[in-house]
Amino acid sequence: MMTGMPNRYNRHDPQAEVLTEQIKERARNLYQTRQLLCAEAVVLTLNNALDGGLSDAQAVSISAPFSIALGDSGCICGALSGAVLACGLFTGNDRPPGQRRHMRDNGRQLHDTFKAANGATCCRVLTRKVRHDRQAHFEQCARLTADAAEMAARLILYQRPELVGSADSGFLHKKDTRIGALINRLFQRFSVKM
Repeated sequence: MMTGMPNRYNRHDPQAEVLTEQIKERARNLYQTRQLLCAEAVVLTLNNALDGGLSDAQAVSISAPFSIALGDSGCICGALSGAVLACGLFTGNDRPPGQRRHMRDNGRQLHDTFKAANGATCCRVLTRKVRHDRQAHFEQCARLTADAAEMAARLILYQRPELVGSADSGFLHKKDTRIGALINRLFQRFSVKM
């Protein structure tokens, strides 16, 4: 269970807890196999797991600019950005424009929880100690991606508990390998060119 999340989001619903852990691990897997970057892995995982209604291409397109600290700017962590985007998809899609405060509150809650758990939300600050060690940097970003997906899942499932029963377990149980992901990417790249 993610530390730092307020008690009101710790539902003690065994199904929600299992689903949250599956979402966390699937986002980590997509990042670790280098299929997706941080924000992309969080958004695509939550979208597919909870049926957010976006195609994979749409999920990646809306989240790609937020990856690697807002387009490699070093600012806000891409994993946190992805978590905020996914929460907006699931908790705000039926709200009229005049009632967006709820979504802003969710964004602030994710920001504050992420910062409490990690000490910062700025990528430059988060990666300062691992910047010169590629493997440590990669492992830290994989952890942050997984944790941000977990935080978002916990918030979404608290506000939309009906999503627990309709999760895509096939997608969540899929575990890709780096070799399999590489072959898939090569196949996709060459099939587009043909």
